[in-house]
Amino acid sequence: MDDTKKPTAADKPVPAPVPASPAAPANGNGGAHIVAEETPGLTHRVFAPENRDLPLHRRVDKGFLEYASYVIRDRAIPNLEDGLKPVQRRILWTLHRSDDGRFVKVANIVGDCMKYHPHGDASIGDALVVLANKRYLIEGQGNFGNIFTGDPAAAPRYIECRLTELARTEVFNDEITQFVPSYDGRNKEPVMLPSKLPLTLMLGAEGIAVGLSCKILPHNFPELLEAQICILKRLPFRCLPDFPTGGQMDARDYQDGKGSVKVRAKIKEKDESTVVIKELPPGTTTESLTNSIEDAVAKGKLKVKSINDFTSEDVEIEIKAPNGVSAQQLTDALFAFTDCEVTINSRITVIRQQRPVELTVSEVLRENTDQLVRLLQQELELKQKQLQDELHFRTLERIFIEERIYKKIEQCKTNDAVKSAVVEGFVPFRKELLRDLADEDVERLLQVRIRRISLFDINQHREEMEKTRAELAETQKHLKNVTKFAIGHLEALLAKYGPIYPRLTAKSARHEEVDVKAVAFKSFKVSYDRATGYVGYKVNGDEFKLDCTKFDKLLLVFKDGTYKVTELVEKLFIGPDLYYCGLPDRERVFTCAYTDRNASYLKRFTFGGTIMDKTYQCIPEKSRILLFIPDTPKVLYIRYKPAPHQKVSQQTCDPSKIEVRSPKTLGRQLSIKDISSVTPEPTRGWDDSAATTEIVFV
Repeated sequence: MDDTKKPTAADKPVPAPVPASPAAPANGNGGAHIVAEETPGLTHRVFAPENRDLPLHRRVDKGFLEYASYVIRDRAIPNLEDGLKPVQRRILWTLHRSDDGRFVKVANIVGDCMKYHPHGDASIGDALVVLANKRYLIEGQGNFGNIFTGDPAAAPRYIECRLTELARTEVFNDEITQFVPSYDGRNKEPVMLPSKLPLTLMLGAEGIAVGLSCKILPHNFPELLEAQICILKRLPFRCLPDFPTGGQMDARDYQDGKGSVKVRAKIKEKDESTVVIKELPPGTTTESLTNSIEDAVAKGKLKVKSINDFTSEDVEIEIKAPNGVSAQQLTDALFAFTDCEVTINSRITVIRQQRPVELTVSEVLRENTDQLVRLLQQELELKQKQLQDELHFRTLERIFIEERIYKKIEQCKTNDAVKSAVVEGFVPFRKELLRDLADEDVERLLQVRIRRISLFDINQHREEMEKTRAELAETQKHLKNVTKFAIGHLEALLAKYGPIYPRLTAKSARHEEVDVKAVAFKSFKVSYDRATGYVGYKVNGDEFKLDCTKFDKLLLVFKDGTYKVTELVEKLFIGPDLYYCGLPDRERVFTCAYTDRNASYLKRFTFGGTIMDKTYQCIPEKSRILLFIPDTPKVLYIRYKPAPHQKVSQQTCDPSKIEVRSPKTLGRQLSIKDISSVTPEPTRGWDDSAATTEIVFV
């Protein structure tokens, strides 16, 4: 026995207080730091939640917040102003800088874009292919992959691209674009592109950031233009998604972009037993769709005879139904058990004024329309200033040449004298000028060549000035009613691009709901092998052969009167005492005869609801089942065991005269005699000539 006395709390030396670190002052606002307490041979670390202001904590907190902010604003979530993620904006800017109307190798665009995008060539190339496949902004030449089959694009060195006319005219305007230095400070890149298009909803977007995500479904471009016109005219509108793969859409739960849509493949019946898939739901390819069908077949949810994929430029997947299955039944099963029907949730998360916000389709479209009006006004104001400057200089040029002011500078010997001579020469003509003469005007006049002076045509000059004045008057007219000008702008776009971009996904009021249990194929054969005691659809037995679907349950009734409902199983050991195996039905009536020590009873009942795999009792304990069959037979034939002085050896009864109760009911008494058998048909040895009485239930 160890006689060493264990130290108590009173015996322990009091640790010296640890001085607070200068770099880790007490926070007082929920901060924390680690304090070391020393004891003989042991060091304790005490978590002090009031002092959590260590340099490491500050570094982690700041670093994580900066990382999260960067991922949200500069990687995953599009900006509301131009509807683009940073990589997309940089790709378009690179294409704009090198745009001369001809195709450029994608590899060159990727290399140039890396001057602005610090995340490598793979992300740039993939984003460019995605933009090109959306058709609106980038026109591709070569193999840009196949959205139907999922085939990837060729390497960037083999494919070419350029901006579309729509992108050139509606997305860029360098004179009203704000620029910032690129990540390495060597170049300038736009903060936002001055897009006059509702790109957020045109392109759609999907991204996962820190703590939030976005799923913006693409919409039809002409329909968005029509909605913007309705906004400017203050009319009601509604916009629904449109997917490049087509399909049939049920948008009753779309909720203006905060809900979901169901999209089905377009399936046509070729003949009585063959269907053809012509359009795909979004997010699927011909390969993934056929894989989902094969997976459903493997799981026994449906049956098909063959699947043939003939897809080339258009989708064509031919599916043949097995014998006894119609094309309509196969179609319903495809919608129920495969990716022929998908549900897509919408969550419109965008960056607005440097902050992530969640909006609806209407709110996004109203913001884009307000931005369109602002941009058109800026462009009109810029054009007005340019026309005024042009008109002002043309006036200066006419006076400079017609009044021979240039002759006054021939005798000037200094630059200042030349400028003074020009300024003095325009003094008598001040009323003809739009504004005062500026130094820039003088410098520009002094750059007029002698050839221009000698060939000056006053009539042509006057025509050009009248044309400029008319253009200026028209611009000022539009500035007085920018909204009307914006409507005209949108109507012109709609007339030009409406036929080019028709709706691909058909609008459907609602899809008829498919009952998966009703359309499921009976692909499983359940049987029972009494010799081994196993039941299931992978058991080779001769009893209780049932055709089941994947969703069916099994009702198992045993000789001692216990029963339970279990899932469909491959192979389950239950022993040799199974009396009945079938499909459970809450409303189905069963007829049961059983015997205990004193008498035999007959009853009818329905099982009703049950808990899965819970064991129940349908006859009293220590009783034995004589008969258990579904439904109600017309007559039951009862035979008694031989006994001394027994006059009646067989009887019949009408079970339909017994009321239907619950499984726990005792039932009606048949007899106190020992019963040999109770059957719905006469058994061997039944004496038809003998007098047979019928049991009357009181």
